[in-house]
Amino acid sequence: MKLQKLRNAMKEQGWDAVLVTSELNERYLLGYPFTDGLLLITATEAYMVTDFRYEEEAKKYADPAFEVVTPSPRAAFVADVFEKNHVKTVGFENLTMTVSEYHAYESKYVGIEFRPIGNLLETMRQIKTPEEVELMKEAQRITDAALAALLKVLTPNMTEIDVAVELEYQMRKLGAEGTAFDTIAVSGDASALPHGHPRPEKLHKGFLTMDFGAKYQGYCSDMTRTVVIGRADKEIKKVYETVLAAQKAGIAYLRAGADCGKADAAARDLINAAGYEGCFGHSLGHGVGLFIHEGPRLSSGSFGSVLEEGNVVTAEPGIYLNGKYGCRIEDMLLVTEDGAYDFTQSPKELIEIY
Repeated sequence: MKLQKLRNAMKEQGWDAVLVTSELNERYLLGYPFTDGLLLITATEAYMVTDFRYEEEAKKYADPAFEVVTPSPRAAFVADVFEKNHVKTVGFENLTMTVSEYHAYESKYVGIEFRPIGNLLETMRQIKTPEEVELMKEAQRITDAALAALLKVLTPNMTEIDVAVELEYQMRKLGAEGTAFDTIAVSGDASALPHGHPRPEKLHKGFLTMDFGAKYQGYCSDMTRTVVIGRADKEIKKVYETVLAAQKAGIAYLRAGADCGKADAAARDLINAAGYEGCFGHSLGHGVGLFIHEGPRLSSGSFGSVLEEGNVVTAEPGIYLNGKYGCRIEDMLLVTEDGAYDFTQSPKELIEIY
């Protein structure tokens, strides 16, 4: 289905072939990760051009629509494919290819017109197939289970680094191939930093914000949970309840056809009305897939953009009080015609650790 979508675009744009050279888009089309080579697609042929290190495994696990080849030199093979298929125009990934790489291709294949494909593949990636959704659900299941394991051992005597390492250990133990991004575990005044770094310091009283995710067969999960170290006072409870209410408001707005900017506003307006205007400095959410931050964007700059069925997005409002503390709650959601299916299962009631 992915390959056919690309070929439909090739026909529409008048491209005789497409070269895919970025690792994420290679994995998207091929269903298999590799770091040395390229994909070459024409109207009737599709090749994974690589070397012997990947040959055996790729033939077993990659999309069989692609023929795995290990030519030497590769340039001669590509030139032969161009000649055999009467290729005159080739689409290339101008958003990720360097200028020097582009000039190298131009010099190797004289007479070929190279045309930029822009964000074609990135846009295709925004609509997840049922198979992709299942992989992301499994990544999130691992993430949920890692938090559950942490909460059984979490104490105020741990350091922020202890918390981050425990989450990462649990995710790997539970089947993740790695983390989706650098784990955030910040407490006290550092929790006011949305992307703060874990410190080798004993957990500070107040909020402990944990933003983390697993990677499973290439696909990412993304979740944030905030707990309280010590007893929650009245203000801490108000901040937490406001963030949770804002998240619920944002999620309630999500469905196919919904305006991305208005989704952000649904959460932001609630936070502002509660007296925290200016304390929610990032967007409501973003798309997730093979990369942790993909389109679509749920932001104040996204009015006019609409969600589509098959998007997987986060909803992660937050309130950050500089020099004091911050709170964020984040779930992963599948956009459908009827709303948003939340496949994050971790609890969201206020938890105190003392």
